[in-house]
Order: sequence, then C-alpha cells, then structure tokens
Amino acid sequence: MEYKFLLSYILILTALYYSYRERLGIERSLFINSLRALIQLLLLGYLLVFVFRLENPFELFGILFVMVLFASYTAQKRVNLKEKGYITAFLSIFLASSIVIFTLLLFGIISFQPNQIIPVGGMIIGNSLNVYSLTVDRMKGEAKNTIDIIENITAVGGSLKDAFYFIKKNAVRSALIPMKNMLQTVGIIHIPGVATGMLLAGADPMEAVSFQLAIMYMMVAVALFTGIFSINFSYKKILSTVLR
Repeated sequence: MEYKFLLSYILILTALYYSYRERLGIERSLFINSLRALIQLLLLGYLLVFVFRLENPFELFGILFVMVLFASYTAQKRVNLKEKGYITAFLSIFLASSIVIFTLLLFGIISFQPNQIIPVGGMIIGNSLNVYSLTVDRMKGEAKNTIDIIENITAVGGSLKDAFYFIKKNAVRSALIPMKNMLQTVGIIHIPGVATGMLLAGADPMEAVSFQLAIMYMMVAVALFTGIFSINFSYKKILSTVLR
C-alpha cells in the first residue's frame, strides 16, 4: 500500500488555515470530517479486499441486500414518513435497484464479478436513496402547500389519486433535474468519476467513456424507477398525515 496519498492532506491543512485566519468557524467540523473520510475510506479499502475475493452469488447478493437495508434506514431518517415509512423506503429502493442491476447483468454490461457488481450496485442503491429522499420530501411539502386544493377535489368526489396527480408529477420531475443536468454537462464541463478512475488505471479512453455512458443511463433509469415507486407507495401515507 502506498501512503504518498496522505501528502494530499496539505490541501485540507490549507483550508483549515484559511478558515482559522478568516474566522469562518468551520475548522473543527472540517478537520473532524476529513479524518472521518480518511478512516471510512481506509476501512472500505480493506473491506473490499475481502469482498472482491467472494465468489458465491448468494454472498454477493447478501452484500447488496444489506446495502439496501441501510439505505432504507437512512432514507426513512431523512424524510421521516411516519406510517410504515421504512417499508415504503425499502420497497422503493429495492425494486428500483433490482430492476436496473438485473438489466445490466442481463445485457452483459456488467459481469457477475465482485469488483463490478458491488461498486456498480452501490452507486445504483446510493442514487436510489437520494432520489427517494428528494421525491418524498418534495411531495410532503407540496401536499402541505396545496392542502385546500386536495380537500376540494376529494370533496367533489375525486379520489386521493386524482388529488395527488400534479403533486406526484412535480415530484418526479424535480427528482430527475440532477440527472438532466448531468447529461447536459458531462464530457464538456467535467469528466465523470467512473471514467476518470478507469483512465487513471490505464484503461482505453473509448472503453472508459463507453462504460461511463452506461453508468449515466443507469443512473437516469434508477432515478425514474425510484421516483415512480416512491410516489405510488407513499402518497396515501403522506395525504393521510396532511389531512388529519
């Protein structure tokens, strides 16, 4: 293992010095978080050494399942959906992630090797977590702001699904905005992380770009699926909370 990467910490020290000199008040949190990132990434590195030696499919799927469980727990903490919130988060993240992962495996875009399925699966589940949080949080805010319209629609015989239609549409549109921005700027403003990592590892540029393209399309798909599952699994719970 090479430790020369630790020399890059001088960049953090520069930021700490500037914050101290200008009295920004972020020195403590920046210092603690930089050490936390160091420890977490080192632990991840040692863990991946073990994970990449696994060959049993059930072990690999077990790791992905644990990721989904933790992502669901994190999502529930973020949005605090009171009524069966964890189950809603789990179903949304699990279904969306499973569809995308199995599609990638089916078409041979990734192989069932630990060094591919675990990192890619982690990106999919992490993105699904973020989209779920954004979608449900947006729906909760929209429902509170339009409670009068919702009550009027239900009062004249409309269903809760009808009353929530525009809120659901706006929530999904909002969740997809980061994906749209990413597609617009990639390759012009920045080189994405996966392509950068492959290029640093000495991969052929076209191979790196092709794999990055698949990753980006994957992110769009998981965002869309997560948004769809999120709105359909959570809107009744959100409305029942708001209408109380």
